[in-house]
Amino acid sequence: MSKKLNIEANTLRVQTSHRGGGIEISLDHLGKKYKGGKMTAYQNYLGGGMLGSIASDCNIEGWSNDETLLTVSEALKEYFHDLTNPDDEFDGMSFERRQKMPHSAY
Repeated sequence: MSKKLNIEANTLRVQTSHRGGGIEISLDHLGKKYKGGKMTAYQNYLGGGMLGSIASDCNIEGWSNDETLLTVSEALKEYFHDLTNPDDEFDGMSFERRQKMPHSAY
């Protein structure tokens, strides 16, 4: 990616809890092609104290075919994981292991 992704500087909103939550960022800093674009990463509660995998979405049509946006998506999901996943040996889970969990309990 040609422009450095600074998630914190481009965060529009963030909400986290033990039951999941989400984060939304602006994509304006990536250039004219992405002006007005927003991307989210979110996590659902599966029940029984477990959180699901972290998913993402974007308001730019065809975003899942855009290498830049796929890179941003992965970085945003990892960033959100760092916000919501305790870093301890009892409750902690690696990002890779988290992403193997189902996204939704329904």
